[in-house]
Amino acid sequence: MSKEERKDLTITDDLKPVLEMLKPGDASAVVELREELANNWQKKQIFRTETEMRISVLNDAKHPTNASKYWQSVREQGAMFDALLGLTFDLRRNKLARRKLEQELKEALAKGDEFTAEEKQIDLDENLYGRANMEKTARDRVRELKLWSQIKAELNDGSFDTEYVNTHQAESYIHNLQNRVNSLGPNSQPAEVVNAAGPLETLKRLKTEDGKLKQFDGKVSDGMLGAPEHIKLKAKEQDPLLKDATLE
Repeated sequence: MSKEERKDLTITDDLKPVLEMLKPGDASAVVELREELANNWQKKQIFRTETEMRISVLNDAKHPTNASKYWQSVREQGAMFDALLGLTFDLRRNKLARRKLEQELKEALAKGDEFTAEEKQIDLDENLYGRANMEKTARDRVRELKLWSQIKAELNDGSFDTEYVNTHQAESYIHNLQNRVNSLGPNSQPAEVVNAAGPLETLKRLKTEDGKLKQFDGKVSDGMLGAPEHIKLKAKEQDPLLKDATLE
């Protein structure tokens, strides 16, 4: 490698740990691709695009109503937020680990322990790379959180309950299951038929015209079994028939 090539490599500080481990020809190739690789890092996909969210996740076959799309969005946003919170713990541990490594590196240098110092520097480089990845992942999780919020707002047209997921399900599921049955063909496996037609026939038998469910004893469920207390109270306020009822 010429002196000029070596100069080009040494000024590439952020890539220096990588370049030092590569053969000269490979290192030169990475340097030439530096701008493209940096751009690729910035634009690479991590989580779902808006198109994937609207077309794949909230497709009309699985989520045929605005209510079912809304509540799937609630589920997706919740899962994304849970993962983001988990990631913040990893970031905190990463930050603490870096402080420890920096202290250990200082101690090794003070003792003249060259091997330990080099090992700690490698650990620090790896720590920094890990943090960069986690921060990029966190940013993309926030991006998706914001999109789910936007989609929920679009779907919330006032025609369905946005406080308790169970309310819409009998109506939404009958469309979902009918779509599954319609997709069956001569070559469908028996298990596929049972898993689609079985729930559909059960729902047809139990569903009332106003979208509620009959219990197995023939009574019509108020849909409040297992609902949070604030949902039960709100239901009582809105439905005169429930005001004097005891909701389990």
